[in-house]
Amino acid sequence: MRLKNINTNPTSGKIEIEMGNCDMPFVVMVSDGRVKTTELPAFGVTSIVTHQNKVKRVKFDEGEDF
Repeated sequence: MRLKNINTNPTSGKIEIEMGNCDMPFVVMVSDGRVKTTELPAFGVTSIVTHQNKVKRVKFDEGEDF
C-alpha cells in the first residue's frame, strides 16, 4: 500500500512532517479527520478522487520514457 498514515497531535490538531530524508515529491491529504501521505511517481499521473467532500481513492497511472 502506497498511502501512509500521518499521526496528528490530538490536543492541538497539528500535523508534523519530518523533511530530513525526503528526496521524492509527495502529497499530503486530509479528509474526514484522517491524514495520509504518498510519494509521487517519477513518471506518471496521480489522481485524487473525491466523493461528498471526502477523499475516496488515489489512483496511480505510471509510465516511463523509452
